[in-house]
Amino acid sequence: MNIRDLNPTNVWTIFEQILAIPRPSGHEEQIAAWIEDFAEKHNLQHSHDATGNVVVYVPATKGLENRPTLALQAHMDMVCEKIASSQHDFLSEPINAYVDGDRVRARGTTLGADDGIGIAAALAIATDKSIAHGPIECLFTVDEERGLTGAKGLSPNMLHASTLLNLDSEEEGILYIGCAGGATTTATFTVDDEPAPDDVLPLAITISGLTGGHSGGDIHLGRANAIKIAARLVDVLSQQSGFRLSHFEGGGLHNAIPREAVIKGIVPFDEREQVRIAFNLESADFQIEYSATDANMSLSLETTDQPSRLFTPDFQRRLISSLIACPHGVMAMDSQIQGLVETSNNLASVKYDGDNIVVTTSQRSSVDASLTYATQICSGVFGLSRATVASSDGYPGWAPNVNSPILAIAEKTYHDLFAKEPVVTAIHAGLECGLIGQIYPGCDMISFGPSLFDVHTPSETIVIDSVERFYRHLVAIVEAFSAQ
Repeated sequence: MNIRDLNPTNVWTIFEQILAIPRPSGHEEQIAAWIEDFAEKHNLQHSHDATGNVVVYVPATKGLENRPTLALQAHMDMVCEKIASSQHDFLSEPINAYVDGDRVRARGTTLGADDGIGIAAALAIATDKSIAHGPIECLFTVDEERGLTGAKGLSPNMLHASTLLNLDSEEEGILYIGCAGGATTTATFTVDDEPAPDDVLPLAITISGLTGGHSGGDIHLGRANAIKIAARLVDVLSQQSGFRLSHFEGGGLHNAIPREAVIKGIVPFDEREQVRIAFNLESADFQIEYSATDANMSLSLETTDQPSRLFTPDFQRRLISSLIACPHGVMAMDSQIQGLVETSNNLASVKYDGDNIVVTTSQRSSVDASLTYATQICSGVFGLSRATVASSDGYPGWAPNVNSPILAIAEKTYHDLFAKEPVVTAIHAGLECGLIGQIYPGCDMISFGPSLFDVHTPSETIVIDSVERFYRHLVAIVEAFSAQ
């Protein structure tokens, strides 16, 4: 079955077109141009600001011109992750998506339903002549995945609406009314190295096949972190076999739990058996430790090219100790909402350019003081290891409003449609609502969407029938809001 043949066909047809358009974070020019061209073809006015955000203005159905304006919001960029064997070029090639039973997924890459399906739903509303509605503004932001910079730079003149539906959540039947704030802390190590000796065995260790996931929505699941595994492995090998590092890299995006890492180094020839035994024992222990969360974990040990230089023992110890000590995962649970993470840290990436190693960590919290404390912990860990540390200004959380008028409409329409109550909660992830609320004070907002799984990983899927329920609910909210 083709994606465009799924129901609702108007949403899936637009989504299929979006899949053909490259849109990595920071490279949204093509999708922005496509949206503006889409608006032109449907005789809709549109605008964009200096940051690159786009708004499509949808006139009211005849007779509803005086109704309040409603904004629908989604982000244009997508997380670009792929399996190790994939040659996919996210800057030039379309996403190769297909129907797989009750879901849609991509071959070897992220699908980009986060938040391509939100864009598709908003544009479907904009062009669905069967819906009775007041004025609508469809806002599409850039660079959400790298730090919500599109929402940070949103022009205060783009919107007229005082009510907004954020279409960037990942579990159908849940209405989100709050989110965590976030910050990024980086540690830069100046590499201390020395010439590598001859007559040694050069080795490369690759860690792959980890589940990964969203550093907000999946952080509580206890999945393995490839950087943590690599650091722990180096620590053991260096103690039991004299393993010396020449290279350490892992992870990728600040908002993705690291799935892969590569470390290289040497051991003396007379310790080659010790290193293999230690490696095999540690690998088996990791397989047991993460058997429930990372069943496809793979650790390989192979010979490689002779390195010209090695990290000095002191530098190796400082780097590895800091990576082991750096927190990863849940740091505190919310005291009011059961099961909700309050504060967390993601040890996101380690990048090596030959002169410096840059470690990136991502902190999240719904409590401002706790967010600051999490950044202080990371800064302290890496500062003690003599790295140069910097933290971003971050982005604000979104405080819940249980008395929200649009929430009341969303709850009633959901019950009327499906004869059950939606779940109302907050999310431990960054949503653009907090920043939009700063730029448009008093804006009444909720966030909801269809069911997505394994976002920010090549295993990302979207549940087909959840899209139909999500769109029916979206239409009902739009019509009920306009009929007030």
